[in-house]
Amino acid sequence: MIIIAITGASGISIAVKLLKILKEKNIETGLIISNAAEQVILNESNIKITDLQKLASNYYDVNDLTAPPASGSHKTNAMIVVPCTMKTLAAIANGFSDNLITRAADVTIKEKRKLVLIVRESPLSPIHLENMLKLARLGVVIAPPVPSYYIGPESVDELIDHTVGRILDQIGIESEIKRWGNK
Repeated sequence: MIIIAITGASGISIAVKLLKILKEKNIETGLIISNAAEQVILNESNIKITDLQKLASNYYDVNDLTAPPASGSHKTNAMIVVPCTMKTLAAIANGFSDNLITRAADVTIKEKRKLVLIVRESPLSPIHLENMLKLARLGVVIAPPVPSYYIGPESVDELIDHTVGRILDQIGIESEIKRWGNK
């Protein structure tokens, strides 16, 4: 199972594409959506929250700290926070587990499972950078959705597809993206 957490940063299209691909590949997913993310989803997309929930195998309420992802005995392969706000990054970096997203991330770190944070902020402050460094030293993958122009994108969708492919690379799932040196 892959836990997908959506927080209130801009970039919902990346999360939607990731969930669609994982569903197509029949990979079990657990979805958690923050309260702030619900508003961003409404602002950035035409997708309904209920339709987004249907893309996942399981849906967990962000305020339910008794849900399976809150426990280390719940087996997961990885967790991806996409997009990841700086608030969520700071909470994870400092062990502040006040909701299911931050608790599940805490569990992922303590169980030495793969945690990938698709951080969304620019410019980055020294506080952001310190939190990222702290987590990177623990083995957390910090992967901002930086466009790969070498692929020769003709649309934003191609950039999103490539970003999702790179996220899948981080958790060991094959994707069909253009690679450096392959034209």
